[in-house]
Amino acid sequence: MSHRPAVLWGLALALAPGLAAAQTAPPAKAKKSDPATVSGVTVTAPSQDFRSSVDRRSYSVAKDLQATTGAVGDVLRNVPSVEVDLQGNVSLRGDPNVTIMVDGKPSGLFSPVNRAQALQSLPANQIDRIEVITNPSAAFNPEGSAGIINIVMKPVRKQGYSGSLRASLGNRDRYSLGLTGAYSAPKLTLSGDLAFRGDPLPFHYHETRAAPAGSFPDSRDDRVLDGRGHILSLSGSADYDLTSTARLSAQARRTVVAAYQAGAEHFASFAAAGQPGPAFDSDILRSPNHFKDTELTTGWRQQFTGDGHELTARLRSEWIDNDFRRPDRITQTAAPDFSESLHTLQDQLVSELKVDYTRPLGGEGKLQAGLAREYDRNDYGNLLARGPSFATLTDLPGLTGQFMFRQTILSAYATVEQRLGPLTAEAGLRLEDVTIDLGENGGPVSRANGYRRAYPSLHLGYPLDDEHKLTASYSRRVERPRGFDFNPLPLEQDPLNFFVGDPHIKPQETDSFEAAYEYKQGSTYDLATLFYRRTRDALTNVIDDLGGGVLQNRRANLGHSQSGGLELVANGKLTASLSYNVSGDLYWTRITATNLGFTGDRSAYTASGRANLTWQASPRDFFQLNGWLTGRVLTPQGYRDPIAVVNLGYRRKLRDDLFAVLTVQDALRTFKQVVVLDTPALKDRIERGGWPGAVIFSLSWTFGGEGKKPKEPGFEFGAAPPS
Repeated sequence: MSHRPAVLWGLALALAPGLAAAQTAPPAKAKKSDPATVSGVTVTAPSQDFRSSVDRRSYSVAKDLQATTGAVGDVLRNVPSVEVDLQGNVSLRGDPNVTIMVDGKPSGLFSPVNRAQALQSLPANQIDRIEVITNPSAAFNPEGSAGIINIVMKPVRKQGYSGSLRASLGNRDRYSLGLTGAYSAPKLTLSGDLAFRGDPLPFHYHETRAAPAGSFPDSRDDRVLDGRGHILSLSGSADYDLTSTARLSAQARRTVVAAYQAGAEHFASFAAAGQPGPAFDSDILRSPNHFKDTELTTGWRQQFTGDGHELTARLRSEWIDNDFRRPDRITQTAAPDFSESLHTLQDQLVSELKVDYTRPLGGEGKLQAGLAREYDRNDYGNLLARGPSFATLTDLPGLTGQFMFRQTILSAYATVEQRLGPLTAEAGLRLEDVTIDLGENGGPVSRANGYRRAYPSLHLGYPLDDEHKLTASYSRRVERPRGFDFNPLPLEQDPLNFFVGDPHIKPQETDSFEAAYEYKQGSTYDLATLFYRRTRDALTNVIDDLGGGVLQNRRANLGHSQSGGLELVANGKLTASLSYNVSGDLYWTRITATNLGFTGDRSAYTASGRANLTWQASPRDFFQLNGWLTGRVLTPQGYRDPIAVVNLGYRRKLRDDLFAVLTVQDALRTFKQVVVLDTPALKDRIERGGWPGAVIFSLSWTFGGEGKKPKEPGFEFGAAPPS
């Protein structure tokens, strides 16, 4: 939807506090991590900036100056392998089908429906590390063909109380307030967070369309919107050690979003001779969005004799209530004027029960096994009414109705890790049974597209010496369609654009292969990775011409796609006070597109890169310059133009517990996105922008912690533009 994502953009602004509460404090004695989650990584050198193990890479954000006042998406843009575009859409090495976890646990905040908005607006000041797992083992849910991004939150301090108070103020009335507190005793750990945030929601949109076959007149569409988002979040967690080997935990999070946008739209069409054709002006009245998200998690862990020998269980439930309204008053040049009201509703429940068992094996080996049941209940309502005035609106047949989606996933997995001389090998297999039920407008429930699948994985690690290492891996992944992708009821995004689902859509499956070389000495590290992916029934967005300049957007299965490339990463010091981190990707993509009007497959090369330069000018003064560039990206029906951004930041230590940060996002004002459709039947160019960048000043005060020196905050450059 053209308006709805922009209004929904506010939904996750205050979610960092909630994520902070999702973490589980370590027990009094150091113990292994829950095998059902993204477990800790193996440190390969004294430096903590970068860590690696046989199946993942972990990057610290402690020195990233985007980690104080802005969004998770801004931090992710400086992480190798990760790309985040103007609208907050994230991808790994060009593949957008990514699973995002928090402390190794799934969260509805990062579901495909909400992810872009969350990444653009989620404050990053509670993040400690970003783990990139491009080929996850069978111990993980196989969802997300590109792999997993795991956001690791800052841990709760041991013993005593601790907390932080943070506040920021920026241009266009940006502001945020937050309070975090924690208390830790030998058996009990408590933590909580309260946050409130407000941000502008500007949006500029320009689109030109042409039909080479002459099926409709050329046209131009311009939209200018503005608004605000206000977000309140509350979160808390408790962990209690019943004995030295048994722990109970509970976590709760509540997020409430109130956001709105309003503005105007002008549409004009042109006949073949360039003469004016049908046109309209739309007065987009205040469009409110109310979003509520409540999540409860309980857990139990029992440790047995032997390091890493444990049984864990977790029950998680999440309730989402999303209510969006968009009233329009439309004036036409060649037809009567009318008013229109769009009202969409979503009521979702997601529950998950997991049991995992880990046991050490001889020869430094390890066995992991587990069972899980996931249930997703989604109810959608779509009401579109039209009439001469708002007082005379009537529902439009075929565009008003309800849709029900139910999905149940039963899974079992086992992995075995073993040392074979210097070689470390981990092999795994996951089995899943998926049931999908659909219902429409209160009618009978029908079963659709259920399936059973096996997901194998293999990881190999071979150290050449203490500083050089080789790794190789394989995994099979799946990208499941969202509940809304099955909905056959057309949804009006605006009078010229509709979205419709397909009840028979199938999941996408990907086989992923990697081989990598790693060099690490102290704080210096270099990485080189070759990767290749082969995908069947590829899920993609397809746009169809409905005539009269009206387009329909739908999710569909393509035949096949392939991609592969080389990724290079380098990190080190130029001088004692000047550090660098650079990375780049060059990858190739081939898409089967014969069912989209093309004569054969389409292929292209894409380059992207990011660079970070930091200068510790004095013990109290820290500067940072960072930038990122994404080259032209191939899409099934066209391409996306390159995007480049430069950010600046300065941090001043006022006291050991008090820091001031000034950041400038998009210093060169280059942040915009252009998407082009170029098919034999349709030419379409969409430019999104209008984001004025951000200049933000913030203060952060840390207290408690038994006299420990507080960790210095990083920088953030504010949220990315809303879509």
